[in-house]
Amino acid sequence: MSNDNRLEIHLDQDRNCFRANVDGHDCLLEFSRDSAVIVMTSVRVPEAVGGRGIAGELTRHALDWTRSHGLKVDPVCPYVRTWIQRHPDYQDLLLSGS
Repeated sequence: MSNDNRLEIHLDQDRNCFRANVDGHDCLLEFSRDSAVIVMTSVRVPEAVGGRGIAGELTRHALDWTRSHGLKVDPVCPYVRTWIQRHPDYQDLLLSGS
């Protein structure tokens, strides 16, 4: 997504996810939280809205939120793990051994 088309991403604490609605489709980054660690378990973007960089935007937003709250991340989700590997400026958020 280009910067002028940024997603409106909301934290849904009741469902433990970051959520964006794109063209009527819910796009999610799901997580669990254990004290000072956010375990990012999956990113779900429906095929109908895929290929627009939505998963990356959700991931960046969730990681920025994690950083702003002084937490660490355990990227169980393969997409999130690969995204962090490709963006070294977020690697400091990794839980040791992740």
